[in-house]
Amino acid sequence: MESTVAQKLDAIYNLQKLDSRLDAIFKIRGALPEEVQDLEDEIAGYETRLEKFNNDIVALEDEIKKHKEAIKDSEKLIKKYQDQQMNVRNNREYDAITKELELQDLEIQVSKKKIGEAEMKIEGKKKDLDDLQEVLKDRKKDLDTKKEELDTIVAESESEESKLKAEREKATKKIEDRLLKSYKKIRANAKNGLAVVEVKRGACGGCFNIVPPQRQADIREKKKLIVCEHCGRILADVADEIEDETLPKKKRSSRAKK
Repeated sequence: MESTVAQKLDAIYNLQKLDSRLDAIFKIRGALPEEVQDLEDEIAGYETRLEKFNNDIVALEDEIKKHKEAIKDSEKLIKKYQDQQMNVRNNREYDAITKELELQDLEIQVSKKKIGEAEMKIEGKKKDLDDLQEVLKDRKKDLDTKKEELDTIVAESESEESKLKAEREKATKKIEDRLLKSYKKIRANAKNGLAVVEVKRGACGGCFNIVPPQRQADIREKKKLIVCEHCGRILADVADEIEDETLPKKKRSSRAKK
């Protein structure tokens, strides 16, 4: 037995509701994996910077060690030259040894200066390292929270998603192929995924353009499929506006009869 237009509209609108609920699940789940991935990338970047800071500190410490060794070597040479200076035979030898002593003393001063510069750099690097470790600690906490949130949502929504997909499968079997194809086409082109809507407050529930009163009356009758003249969405029904009883009603002014 062929379905009536009203039954077709009810079936296609039911499918829309199921798809909208699935869209909501995918939207929530779709955002969180991206946020988790962004945090993981950010943390990886911080860890790379931490590794670089540590490598820089090790290199600076090696540099300090090298300069300290150079100072020891210079001190040994100074002692050697001082001993030689005691046994010089002429002024020429004395002057030559004096120059060597001055050179080694200069080498020591340069090494000490470089040690001081390296120590300042290490101090700065360690401060940067501590600051970055605090940031990394916070971001890892954020990541754990997001992952936990994602796991919870996935766990909660998996069951609902399976249920909705099963209901959707049943719902599609109640819709003729031609109408289902039209529905899919409209839905694919709609930004909000709405292919079937109601008329609410006199306007299309998809594009919000005004639907003329006569057209609304035709939609209510459900004797034929009617689409929005502006966006092409299927107009399934006209939502009845519920009057708010809490609002004060206007009193009609009574006029005295002449």
